Amino acid sequence: MIRHLVIAGLLSLDASPTPAPASAPLHVMTWNVCAGTYSACPLHRRSTAELAWHVAVLATKADVIFLQEFCAGADADLERELEARTGRAWSVQSAGFAHPDGSPYQCSPDWNGRPRGVQSVTLALARQDARFEVHALTTPPWGLRRPAICTADRAFCTAHLSSGSVYDDRQKGAPYRHRQLRELFALGRRGVVGGDLNLVPRAAAAAYEGRDECDPRERWTYVTRKRKIDYVFAGDGRMRGCFVDHARRRWSDHVPVHAWVTR
Repeated sequence: MIRHLVIAGLLSLDASPTPAPASAPLHVMTWNVCAGTYSACPLHRRSTAELAWHVAVLATKADVIFLQEFCAGADADLERELEARTGRAWSVQSAGFAHPDGSPYQCSPDWNGRPRGVQSVTLALARQDARFEVHALTTPPWGLRRPAICTADRAFCTAHLSSGSVYDDRQKGAPYRHRQLRELFALGRRGVVGGDLNLVPRAAAAAYEGRDECDPRERWTYVTRKRKIDYVFAGDGRMRGCFVDHARRRWSDHVPVHAWVTR
């Protein structure tokens, strides 16, 4: 649990009070882990403990973590790993994908054949007993059912939008992705929103209205095609910094994006 301790000192009549330090910005990381079903990715079939370790190494100083293509069976491992590394309490929750018939879209088992749960979008918060909500996004009838996950107060929301592959929103104009984009930002209207949107910046232009995006330089985040499709957005004036971690390009087919946002 994050707590703040304020100690008040006695001031003489002629002393000037010292201004209280401004609150440090929140550190938000988003990363498509590519751990679920894509065999070409380095974390495919890694154990849940290994998945947790890789995320926690990247997010040791983060306050909020958005993950895509994570495996829900690793939630408890991730919570333990984050708490051990940071000395803070954490809450972790995943929202699983489903096949068109509603059956769970399972991650591949690990190398020892152990199940790793459903492929998911995941939200982790450096807070004890945080509450979360899962919201279904509009998806093609023939494509994966994709959710967004938010904190209960909608302060943070993340999703992984349809991919544009042959089985998933390849129609002209990407109608499902654009509808999902509107739904995601309606959920997190006043909060911090991010994830793998599967849209390049010019196609995601509607998301910029009334918001700051952490990387206006538009550096690539998708390793395979060197495109920017991963984002962190916050309300106008809240964004304080951004770092795109290209050094981690061998850990996934996406690189992590780190944003610093005023509280």
